[in-house]
Amino acid sequence: MFEHTSRYFVIEQVRFTAPDGREMSYVRRRFLPDMASSVTLAEHAVTQGDRLDQVTARYLTDAEQFWRVSDANNAMRPDDLTSEIGRKLRIAFPQA
Repeated sequence: MFEHTSRYFVIEQVRFTAPDGREMSYVRRRFLPDMASSVTLAEHAVTQGDRLDQVTARYLTDAEQFWRVSDANNAMRPDDLTSEIGRKLRIAFPQA
């Protein structure tokens, strides 16, 4: 259902059968990983015009991995990460 690079790839997929017999598939809730024991790869200071997809492409070579930077910075709204010039963004991965 999801590509291996998706944040939802490892989340359990389940089926629900409604009382009228319709079947629906959904993904269980995703919780943010504990970043306390994560590995920091780099730190980025936000500059004018930065976009999270561009920052992610620079450090992780894949713009679609923006969610990893959001997780590392405990951000529920990814756009908030680049709204403040000078903010330090942690580029990190959780330890396996």
